[in-house]
Parts: sequence; C-alpha cells; structure tokens
Amino acid sequence: MSETEKKSKVYFTDFRTANAVSLPMKLQKLIRKAGIGNIDMDGKLVAIKMHFGELGNISYLRPNYVKAVADVVKENGGTPFLTDCNTLYPGSRKNAPDHLYCAEVNGFNYMTTGCEVIIGDGLRGTDDIEVPVRNGVHFKEAYIGHAIMDADVFLSLTHFKGHEATGFGGTLKNIGMGCGSRGGKMQQHNSGKPHVVEENCRCCRRCARECGSDAISYDTGKAYIDHDLCKGCGRCIGACSFDAIENDTENANAILGEKIAEYSQAVCDGRPCFHISLITDVSPNCDCHPENDAPILPDIGMLASFDPVALDQACVDLCQKAEPIRNSQLGDNLAKPDWHCHHDHFLDSNPNVSWRETLEHAEKIGLGTRSYELVTMK
Repeated sequence: MSETEKKSKVYFTDFRTANAVSLPMKLQKLIRKAGIGNIDMDGKLVAIKMHFGELGNISYLRPNYVKAVADVVKENGGTPFLTDCNTLYPGSRKNAPDHLYCAEVNGFNYMTTGCEVIIGDGLRGTDDIEVPVRNGVHFKEAYIGHAIMDADVFLSLTHFKGHEATGFGGTLKNIGMGCGSRGGKMQQHNSGKPHVVEENCRCCRRCARECGSDAISYDTGKAYIDHDLCKGCGRCIGACSFDAIENDTENANAILGEKIAEYSQAVCDGRPCFHISLITDVSPNCDCHPENDAPILPDIGMLASFDPVALDQACVDLCQKAEPIRNSQLGDNLAKPDWHCHHDHFLDSNPNVSWRETLEHAEKIGLGTRSYELVTMK
C-alpha cells in the first residue's frame, strides 16, 4: 500500500464567500464533496453531536451552521436530532431541563436548526449504556449517553478552540468527553487532582469562582482544594494566572487525552460516522466556561472527514501555521520578556496542557490516522 493510500482525506474550505453564496451554503457544499451522501441515512435516526455553549459564553457555533448540516441529512432521508450529554460540574447544563433551557437561550431549537434537541444521558446524566472499547488500554467499557448510542448514524459538529487541559477542544474532545454520561466523565477525569502552591497564591479567588465542585476554600488564608469534593476536572488550573495550582499527577492531562480517545472509539466503532470541524472564534478555553476570552488565532476555515483523528490533526496543523492575535491570552504570553516560547500555540496559550497524546493514542487504538491529504475546496 502506498503512502497516499494510507492517508485519510480531509476536506477544507476557508470562510471567503462571493456571488451570494452564504457560509452555510458553503458548508453544505463542503460536506457533500467530502462524501456525507455516501452514508445510508434513509429512514435512519441521525445524531448530530455538538456543544450548545454555557450561558454567558458566545463563542459556540451559530445555529445557522447546524441547520445547514441538518438539511443535508434530511435530503438524504435521515431524521436528525441535536445532542449532548450533561456536565459533571454545576452550571447551566448540569441536568436535562437546565441543558434544554441553555440550548434554547443560545439559539438552538426546531425553528432555527430544523431538528429537535435530545439530551443524550437523560434527566440527571445517569441514562447511559456500557459500550465496549476496542483496543482499550485504560477502559474495557465506556459509559455513553443512551440516546447517542441508539442513533443509527453519528455525526459530530465541532467548534475547534483552545482548552485549558487538553490543549485544544476538537473532534475527539467533542465526542469522547461530550458523549460520556456523568459516570463516563468521572471515569475520564479521575487521573489526578490538583493542589495549591501556597507561595504563588494571590488569593484572587478566581479558581473558586471557576470550580464546579465547591471544592476550593480560603480557610487557611490561601486557596485550599478539598480532594474529597474535587472531581479532577482541572478548570482551576486554567483559571489561575499565577501558576499557583498544579496537578498531583504529573501526566494527568496526557492520561485524560488518552481516555478521551478511548471514549471516542466506543462512540464511533461499528457504525456510520462523519465529522465536521469549524476553526472560528478560537477562544483559549473550552465553551464550557460561562465566558469566552478573545480569540487567540484568526478564523481559518471549515473541515470535514470520515476520520476524526485526521480531522483533528489537520485542524492542529492549520492552527500552528496561523499568526497569533496580539490582543489575546496567547499574544499576551508571547509578549512577556521572560516567556519561554514553546513554538506551539496551544502550549503557549495554556502552558500546562498535553494534546499530542490524544492523537497518538487514538491512532494507536485504531480510531483513525494522523496522516492525511488535505483537499481544498474554493
């Protein structure tokens, strides 16, 4: 087999438009060219996995893009529905009623998208099913939202952005962590729990505001993390601007990435899947935050592939080639006179992250390949 034959095809187009062709129309053209029509959707239930954005965060994907994808599914005879699973931490998506309200407020409803919203793991995040993990190292079974596994066809629609633990939030993060039930998220996040470096703590209390477990107190005069309450999500590490919070497990983020890859394998293995990623509004942190900082990189484009690993790798490579935006978290770090430059936009934005391990492990367990051919569409 030649090197070209081993590569997965990833289709790409930028955000330039002309002659009354809208961006949603351009997205439809892209996914058709990438082969979405080759999937048998006739009479099938088609899950479109996405992130509805936390209340207060406005960097999530616009509903217009969702409708464009849903309309193509309908053209091919499928019945699409939008889905995500409840969050592990308190917030506006911690149970199905709150989650549905959040989706509605952020613009996701039948009128705007052409399909219904179904929370994948039920009322309280406990409606899951054990799914085998082929070639799993960390898991033999994964706990996946029941409605997601009941779908005949699985599509992922991802907002590609930075992330405070995994470096970037791409297709695998959207699938692996996003499709895990409450128990599944606990499994993935249990690699280590952070502690406070007291001499660096400025008592700004930002970590406590970001904590989704009410695990951080100031009874000792400095921040203190109660490990009995802490879920290990790592949001406090991303929140601290003074390097005052570290993880007790040195490679916790690397292990987290590997676990996300295995959960993605469980979701995708053995059924028709297709993946779409938009590199736009590249915020430094996840859309789970109730705010979004300025983008660290310019808008780059839209991508689609049958291979989620190749898709994430292509998105990473395009981002690494982009010029950082000066007035951003990444730009501020790079402008510091004593900054140790990693020559890696994700590490330079959030220095404690690990991202390569996710893609390497996903390839190792047979989810996809990091080798790809980028097919550019005008």
